[in-house]
Amino acid sequence: MKILLISANTLRAPYPVYPIGLDHVAASIHGRHQVRIEDLNVLDSLDGLAQSIRRFDPDLIGISLRNIDNTDTTDPVGFIGGYRAVVSTARQASTAPVVLGGSGFTLFPRRVLAELNADFGIVGEGERVNRLIDALEAGQDPAGLPGVIMPDAHEVPFPEPWTGTRKPRPVQLSAHHRWYLKHGAMLNLQTKRGCPFRCIYCTYPLIEGRKLRLVAPAEAAETALALEAEGARYLYITDSSFNADVDHSLEVARAFRRAGLTIPWGAFFTPLPMPDGYFDTLAGAGLKHVEFGTDSLSDTVLRAYGKPFTVKQVLAVHEAALAAGRHVAHYFLLGGPGETRQTLDETLNHIDTLRKTVLFLFCGMRVYPHTALFHQCADDGHIEAGTDLLEPVFYHGGKIDDDAIQRRVAEKAAGRANWVVGAGGQETAATIDRMYEKGFSGPLWEYLIR
Repeated sequence: MKILLISANTLRAPYPVYPIGLDHVAASIHGRHQVRIEDLNVLDSLDGLAQSIRRFDPDLIGISLRNIDNTDTTDPVGFIGGYRAVVSTARQASTAPVVLGGSGFTLFPRRVLAELNADFGIVGEGERVNRLIDALEAGQDPAGLPGVIMPDAHEVPFPEPWTGTRKPRPVQLSAHHRWYLKHGAMLNLQTKRGCPFRCIYCTYPLIEGRKLRLVAPAEAAETALALEAEGARYLYITDSSFNADVDHSLEVARAFRRAGLTIPWGAFFTPLPMPDGYFDTLAGAGLKHVEFGTDSLSDTVLRAYGKPFTVKQVLAVHEAALAAGRHVAHYFLLGGPGETRQTLDETLNHIDTLRKTVLFLFCGMRVYPHTALFHQCADDGHIEAGTDLLEPVFYHGGKIDDDAIQRRVAEKAAGRANWVVGAGGQETAATIDRMYEKGFSGPLWEYLIR
């Protein structure tokens, strides 16, 4: 069979994100099939996509939906309309069945499948498309296959995490990779799947499961070297939390160093206490950027969010990363359960004690199906039965409204370049793009540090 995989994500704020998921899916498909990846960032138009589909003449078209919306309360943007146009283009250019997948799809599978009028959907990790491919190739009815849903599905049982191969396909320089090399030269790498933490709003456990599945450190280093050889000047590790398994993260870093990786890399970290010298080991292997998922600096709110750390621990691990000479950023999610004017002031006042950092502040907590936050909102009456969560719904607890939070944050952020509200918007994205054109690479937020 000829199988076309399409990355439908075109969001470039604050910077374009390489669609690593399709590499994993392509790697898992049996070699007897011919697989091609198209990326709308590369094609830059639906006409270009239509031409590519007609030239390739696929037997199956898979479309990856990374996000449903931008989760921004101040400037909300939904992506369903754009995805609908992608599916329509595929329908006009080919008679091949269309299958949807990706993290965005997994959160709303029945709703999105109906909304976009596709033939099939893959819930959870995309490698499950193999079962669908085998069934279609054999002329069998795919109904009932784990992780595969069809338009008439009444329930969507979430399957167990995928246990097959997760090794990315061999890196080969193509238009798919080359575009990202020209726009920041930042490619990405995954060293584990799953998330053991229990943050009330998070969808990672739903998409990947709670049990960590680790990539062998030597294999991760081999992939990193291949990406560097193909022109990457920066790697971002896409794990939900790089230090969710401390020992494994240290072994990955040591493998990078033994392999001779020379380009810098960054990752997302949970601000838990780390062993002495932890960040020094990672720094010696090329770690440049430490991004902490902090969310709040009020212990009351951290407990309400289900966070496994305290304010004191955040402040300590922040200093440890700085002591290792790394660039440090913190991400905050304000306005969720437990937030009051007092807790907001606690967070903002503690932020003032963080040295040499960049702060990304998001106001409003998006409610997703099946999360602890969703069940809490349903139990408390904040969400009525039948609420369409495909349209962005944000938590409103009544203690302090989003407008009051945004005004308070704006007051504190005024005149401070290292306080970034949200992702920074199109202006930030344009600035980063200009820096990429001048040869800069990586996330670049270190230039805002004060």
